[in-house]
Order: sequence, then structure tokens, then C-alpha cells
Amino acid sequence: MCCDLKRRFLLLYATQKGQAKAIAEEIQQQAGTRGLEADMHCMSEMDKYNLEAEKDPVVIVISTTGTGDPPDTARKLIKKIQDKTLPPDHFAHLQYGLLGLGDSEYTFFCNGGKTVDRRLQELGAQRFYDTGLADDCVGLELVVDPWIDGLWLALKEVFLLQKEKEDMNSNANTVTNSLSTVPFEHKPDLTSDIQQLKLEDEGVRSSNVLSQKLVDVNLVTSAQDTEPSLVHSIPPISQSALNVPALPPEYIEVQFQDTHGEDPSPASLISEGTVFEVPVTKAFQLTREDAIKTALLLELDISDTTFDYQPGDSFYVICPNNANEVEELLHILGLSEKGGQFVCVKVKQSTKKKGATHPQHIPERSTLKFILTWCLEIRAIPKKAFLRALVECTSDAGEKRRLQELCSRQGASDYTRFIRESNVCLLDLLRAFPSCRPSLNLLIGKWLTFNLIRLGSENISDSAHSNLFQPGKMCFVFNIVEFPACPTRLVSWKGVCTGWLAELVEPLLRTSKNIQDAKGGSPSTEKISIFARPSCTFHLPADPSIPFMMVGPGTGISPFIGFLQHRQKVREEHKDWGFGETWLFFGCRHQDRDYLFKQLRCFLESGTLTHLKVCFSRDLPAAEVAPPKYVQDMVRLYAKEVARILLKEGGYFYVCGDKKHMADAVSDAVVDILSTEMGVDKLEAMKVLATLREAKRYLQDVWS
Repeated sequence: MCCDLKRRFLLLYATQKGQAKAIAEEIQQQAGTRGLEADMHCMSEMDKYNLEAEKDPVVIVISTTGTGDPPDTARKLIKKIQDKTLPPDHFAHLQYGLLGLGDSEYTFFCNGGKTVDRRLQELGAQRFYDTGLADDCVGLELVVDPWIDGLWLALKEVFLLQKEKEDMNSNANTVTNSLSTVPFEHKPDLTSDIQQLKLEDEGVRSSNVLSQKLVDVNLVTSAQDTEPSLVHSIPPISQSALNVPALPPEYIEVQFQDTHGEDPSPASLISEGTVFEVPVTKAFQLTREDAIKTALLLELDISDTTFDYQPGDSFYVICPNNANEVEELLHILGLSEKGGQFVCVKVKQSTKKKGATHPQHIPERSTLKFILTWCLEIRAIPKKAFLRALVECTSDAGEKRRLQELCSRQGASDYTRFIRESNVCLLDLLRAFPSCRPSLNLLIGKWLTFNLIRLGSENISDSAHSNLFQPGKMCFVFNIVEFPACPTRLVSWKGVCTGWLAELVEPLLRTSKNIQDAKGGSPSTEKISIFARPSCTFHLPADPSIPFMMVGPGTGISPFIGFLQHRQKVREEHKDWGFGETWLFFGCRHQDRDYLFKQLRCFLESGTLTHLKVCFSRDLPAAEVAPPKYVQDMVRLYAKEVARILLKEGGYFYVCGDKKHMADAVSDAVVDILSTEMGVDKLEAMKVLATLREAKRYLQDVWS
């Protein structure tokens, strides 16, 4: 019978920011409702599981970080299974299903999951369920939800086959010569087992379906509204039965305390690396006031730290949420008077959540305002599970129905359009659904599941500096990110981190614009907290004789300034060395407004930079023949040089900047160049480029 089936499976997750863990917890919870035991572990906890001896099916959820690296928690296992001495049948006993998370905005989409999947296959493991690759660019839930839905039947088929095999093995010892009795007495009744599994699945599914037409459309908005919006739906969804996610169990308890004291340092909450608090010593606006984007350069004093970096490395900035937004959130929750009061956050003793532990980035004791300012990313796009939780604390029937629609399977397109693509955040939701009043337990527990402390700026900063060029100093460049007003938000926004940095250094910016004031001014005492995110590959070639090309429009030029400073210093110190030629393709909108580093000419004059090619996309051409508008057009102009450096001289090609509108176009240009210069079709040229990527000679540091 079905109840006798073996129902345990091993559930492994590897996460960088919490997404994969949250999805694994959802799988574990759903498994419990289906009578299955999900033995869940972080992939790094290798003392708690043993794949070499694992007999039950294995389910893996793994994310990708950076431009294609596996998360830190997966590195130990990946290193182990990458051992070249392992035989091809090392995992022949293993059955697994894998769900990879990634973002197609980046070149190596879901590379963490693909790496594990490929290696398990090479070592003889068998998939019992097709690999899923979820794309955060369009919405992880578009793949994650159906993948989880299909997982249960796949698992139960494995369990049935296991039971059949075990029964056959046990029956082999008791078989008699009466062949006619064997099928009758010992053949497992798979038909009845499968039928029972079907009934169980249908029972579970029906429990999550809102079968009634809950609310008349007129309760949501007036009948004259014919267009859907965040708060309003139209047929067919407004009249449909809904499949909504199961309500996750609460596991966090928040209690106000009468005690006083000091909040912890935000840096103390970070476990990913050593945090350094460093002063900002200089700030310059690199663009003119009438430029479309505002680019700032900040100089940090790292002389009193052990912070180490190479040009091309990135680092994280620990920044707070916007103070006005925190105050508004407290006001909406009716807690304006309690923001400065201390709270104790702990795991509920009565929680039904398996393996519940205290959240890593939440202090056990701090003020409520500290948690909302430093520990929760309140600008993040809410996940469907959070919308589902909000349903329970919404009193208006129409608003409740609309939240159910937005988190339902039937409302997937509305969720994408009105939540994800509109960048709706927690405050937007609470404004749009005024009868929704989540408790602190829900807000911190459910929101925390998906939105840990913000560990970086909108575009993680690349060092625009060489530690050889000016020891003890580090510079970086960023654009102030702007979000325009929209129907769900009547005012424009600045990016959380870039807006905060711009406000922080405003006094320095005023000083840099007025040199006379600088002579009598006092040095800035403003400090920021940073920690390193070293790049494994986006560095200068180890051999200085190797030529390389750099493509970096806008603030994408930042790491290449560091490259050139470093190269110039090495040239000065080693005059007898041979150095390969260097190319830089730079572009911006207007030469007189946002040409960020006009001093590039100095590198050209010193011989550090061999070729400088610039283009300005919005300037009117003075010549009869229009010059190239974009860097990808300029790259095409030098097709033979690109092919020579990449194919004949073993050179490197670096791209830094916006992916969607630039890096992809540059990649297409290089493919066309390779196709033409090699005399091969486009598919073959794409394979050549893929080989260059694998060899770490075509390198990208891009953002969306």
C-alpha cells in the first residue's frame, strides 16, 4: 500500500542571498503535507549527508552568483566532485532532480546549477526528474512553481519503483515452484498504489484551491473600470477559481521590551567577509549638470585597513534604507511611537516550520527602527509567498481577493505586469491595499525569508584605481540610479545605495565645485562600510606581453582606469619588460557633458594605452559621413584588429557595463567579426566565442 512506501528524500540547497534556501523550505513544507520527509541541508554541511552512500532520491536547489559562479556554500561539494580521479560510475547509484536559479541578463545563466548537473551526469548519476532552470530576469516563479508541482509525481514514481524492487528482492527468497501463484501472491499492486497517489495529490491540490467566486467584481472597483491594474482585475481572472500557494507557517516572534541600550553595528551582521569602515576623502561629479545621468567618483582612504584589492575587483557597500521610507512604513503600521523601542526577535516555540533557526542578519535585540533600516530590503519586489501571507491580514474583501489573484497561478501574468515589471515594493502594496495591516511577526518573518540586508549598490562598484598607483587610496565610480514616477508611485526614486551615497557626500561635492572653499574647509569625517568581493577572473593578464582590448562605455570604464594606472606603474618600474598593445573603446552620450575621464589622453601620450577609440551617441555629427554612435559599432570598424588579437596573438577582450543594451551587442559584433575573418558560419563563430569565454579570455563584468 501507499502508506508503506519509502517516503524520505534528501533535499540540498546552495544559496548566496537566501533565494535557494527559501525555495528549498517551500519544497520541505509541501513535502510534509504530502506525507513525505524532506531531509534538508545546506550543501556546505557535508558532515550531515553522504552522496556516495545515498540510496534515496536527491533534490537539489542551487543558485548562481556573480557572472556565473556557484554560491559560496556550494564550492566545497563542487570541488569534491570535480576530482578528476573519480570513476565514471562513481554516482551510478544516485537519482536526482535539480532546480537551478539564475538571471539570463548574465552570460553564464544558471551556471551554478549547470555545473553540478553536468558533473553528476559525468559520474553516472541518473535524473529522475527533468532539470529546471529558473530565470530571475522574467520571474523565478514562472519555472519554480510548475517545477515544484511536477516534483511530487516524479518522486512518488521513484518510491513505487523502489518498493517494487525491494518486494522482488524479498520474494526471491520465498518463491516456490508453483509459477501460477507468484503473480497472485507477490506482484505488487502498482495500479492501486498509483490510484491512491492520484487521490492523495488531488486532495492536496484541492485544499489550495479557492473554488468559490469569492468576491463580486464591483467590490474591487467600479464596473466602469475596464483595464486591469495593481488593485483591479477583469475577467476571466476576476471570475475564476484560484490556485493559491499554501500559507507558510509563522516562525518568528517579535516582542517589544522596556530595556534601553545601543543598537549593534550594521557591520556586525555580515558574515560574508571582513567589513572595513573607511572615510570618504574626496567626491567629484564627473558629468555636467545637464547630463542625462549623474556620475560620481568617490575616493576612500583605506590606509589604516588590511583591505586588499586588484583593479577589476568589486566590493559591497553596506547601506541603510531610505529614512523617509522607514518612517512612512512605521506610520502605516501604526508604530511611529515605537520605532526607537527595543524588540526581541526569536523563533516561536510552537512553530511548525522544520529546522527553524534565528535569521542570520537579524540581531536578537535591537530597536525596531534599526531592523527596518538595516536588516530588511524594503524596496525589494515582494514574492508570491509574501502576498499570500498578506491575504490573512487584509480586512477588505475586494482587496483580499485581489491579493489572492496576484499570488495565484491564474494571476501569473498580472503578477509579472503589476508587481515585477512595475518594481512594486512593500510600501507600494500597503498604500494600494489600505486595509492590509501585517503584524511585525509576519513582516519580519515572511519578508525576511526573501529579502536579507542589502549588501551592495544597484551596480556593484568596480575599483577605478590601482593600489600600485596610489597606495592607501581607492576610487570608484557610479551613476545615481533614478526610478521615474509610475501609476503605483507618484514620486520618482533614487536608488537605495547610490541615492544614499550621493546624499552622504553632498558637502564634499559642494567643496569640489568651489575650490576656494576647499582651502578653508575641514576634511570630511563621513565613513562607509565596505567588504571585498574579489573577482577570480576580471583582472589584467598575468603576462604583460599579452595584448588586450577593453570595452567600457559610461561608468563601465571604471575598472579600466585601474587597469591603465596599474599598467603605467608597472611600465615605470620595469622599463626592460615587453608590453602588449592595449585598446580602449569608450562611449557616452555627449562629449561635453558625460565624457567621464578626459585624462585618458595622458595614458595615450605615455604609451600605456596604445589605441583609444571614443564615440558619442547623442552628438550631431560634424562630418558628412556619420561616425559610429555606439561602442559596438566602433568595435566592428576594427574587425581585423579584433580577430588578430583574439585568434592569432592569444589576447584578452574585456567588456564592462550595461548588459542588455551594450554587452550583448558587443558580443554579437565579435561573433560577426569572427565569422567574417575566419570564413565560417555564425554558429561556428559562436562556438569559438564560447571557447574564448571558457578560457577566460573573453571576460564580462556587466549589470542589468
